[in-house]
Amino acid sequence: MKILKIISLILALAFIFFGYNIYFKKKYKLINNFEKDYKNGLKDEKYAKKVGLIELLLGIFFIILFLVL
Repeated sequence: MKILKIISLILALAFIFFGYNIYFKKKYKLINNFEKDYKNGLKDEKYAKKVGLIELLLGIFFIILFLVL
């Protein structure tokens, strides 16, 4: 159970860090090939915001999981 708790904490911190930087700080370079696809017109800023929000929500989920275990 301790190992699961440690893994959930590590995942939570990673997802929150990346989600925050992508969603709020607009560091879109953290998304693989986003700048290249953005220049080619394949992806837009709405896609990057969605990715950041999903990562942020996953981080919150893993924090809650960490607290419950």
